[in-house]
Amino acid sequence: MPGGGLWTAELGGVRWICAFSHEESLARFAHARGEADHPWEYRTVLGARLLDVMVPLLGVPAGVALDAGGDDGVLFPPVRGVVPDAAAVDLGDDDEEYDVSGGGTR
Repeated sequence: MPGGGLWTAELGGVRWICAFSHEESLARFAHARGEADHPWEYRTVLGARLLDVMVPLLGVPAGVALDAGGDDGVLFPPVRGVVPDAAAVDLGDDDEEYDVSGGGTR
């Protein structure tokens, strides 16, 4: 993402941080977006840092989409055991539940 920020996308009421396990996955993502004709800046970040630090900093329900759009893509949703309890959407005082499969709230 320009300016050194994280590439994120919103789906189903969840902000997803797009992360890639290697340069080839990022290149496939850029190609799929039709944006492979220019350089993409990237940084190496531990996955645990994304989940434990960056997700809570976003201040909204957030998770990590690893290798987004690829056959081996994996979602790490904002639920207890994946993100810190303070950022988990399956904990709280209200009755609203988030459908992390992409359907929004239910």
